[in-house]
Amino acid sequence: MIELQKKESIYHIIMDAGENRWNTTFVREFSKALDEVEKDDGPGALITSSTDPKFFSNGLDLNWMESPQDHPDGGDREVFGEEFMYLMGRMITLSIPTICSINGHAFGAGFMLSLSHDVRIMREDRGFLCANEMQLGLNIPRPELALFRHKVPANSFFETVQLSKRWTGTAAHEAGIVQGLGSVEELSEIALSKAEELAPLASNRKNFGAQKEMLYGENAAINLSHGPAHMLKNSKEFE
Repeated sequence: MIELQKKESIYHIIMDAGENRWNTTFVREFSKALDEVEKDDGPGALITSSTDPKFFSNGLDLNWMESPQDHPDGGDREVFGEEFMYLMGRMITLSIPTICSINGHAFGAGFMLSLSHDVRIMREDRGFLCANEMQLGLNIPRPELALFRHKVPANSFFETVQLSKRWTGTAAHEAGIVQGLGSVEELSEIALSKAEELAPLASNRKNFGAQKEMLYGENAAINLSHGPAHMLKNSKEFE
């Protein structure tokens, strides 16, 4: 489901659950991988990717959400929202640089995961980024809106959260939502090159993480009263 690899200073979280839909079990397996990353010190960078040729992450596990008793492997439905939001907050403030290698569709929660990384590299010929809550008849929680507000350029924010725009790789790059493009064959090398470039910035992980908290945590230094990491980690306060 979630595999963590490490080579020298580069960590690699590989999602290997088909469409990589989110339920409580998936959240907790991802969290365990972050636990291992956070045990280390010194220079490092994290790449997140998917093994599925079409999907990076296709959002919530809707079958489990609608009928958790029929899908017990998904875990406790009641705790999902809070635990998922907290995980996204952890990703935003991880004390090493993070690179998201988006090989295919990233919808809803998958889009959120990508935005929780510092740098996004997207496949140029296939796949969409989309916050599709409006299409599903769902409200976007305030912590999620805060995440999009901080990570999506202002002129694209409304199209993303209100109009459920499907961003191709090229359009997302032009809008500044992703920072790089490549073919599916090139993505892993582009992501690795960026990870190796940025890893030395985390030589002092305490300092690197502290500045992320200043940007995205409680009483954030930019944009809003609170940053998305604080809101995600304390989502019950913002319902």
